[in-house]
Amino acid sequence: MPGSKHKRERRMSLVNLGAVLKIFGGGEPTPEEKAELCKEVMLMTLARATSADTNVKAIEVDTVRQVLKDHTGEDFSSADVRVVAYSELYEKAPLDRYLASAGRKLDVDQRVEIIEALAEIMKADERVSSLEITFFNTVAEALRLTPAQLAGLKEEE
Repeated sequence: MPGSKHKRERRMSLVNLGAVLKIFGGGEPTPEEKAELCKEVMLMTLARATSADTNVKAIEVDTVRQVLKDHTGEDFSSADVRVVAYSELYEKAPLDRYLASAGRKLDVDQRVEIIEALAEIMKADERVSSLEITFFNTVAEALRLTPAQLAGLKEEE
């Protein structure tokens, strides 16, 4: 099936985080590249959130998979999420540095969607730890989101 192969290649590109690594090369991304970058940043952020409190729970991984499906239309396995959560990417540079760089390339709506998806993950096990709150705040700051943007407030055009 040609569609199946394309979907698998596309999913593998997300798991490899290619667009995130390319953002350090400079240049303004096309709308398609922005959309791909947004998906990759969301995957990376949500997967990393599963280990924010050092206690990865299956419900958090399952929630990440469902939230990613809802927001991106992509299906990811538990293994995909865990691979990204423990990726070597985090050893090369801190997550907040990647998010700050990616955030400059994403629209406000894309950044808000990422943080809203993160909030869904944080609430998945019906308990939010101080480590998770710290992680959430770090992501919000790295994505340069204001309190008004976090609250969903937008200026009239």
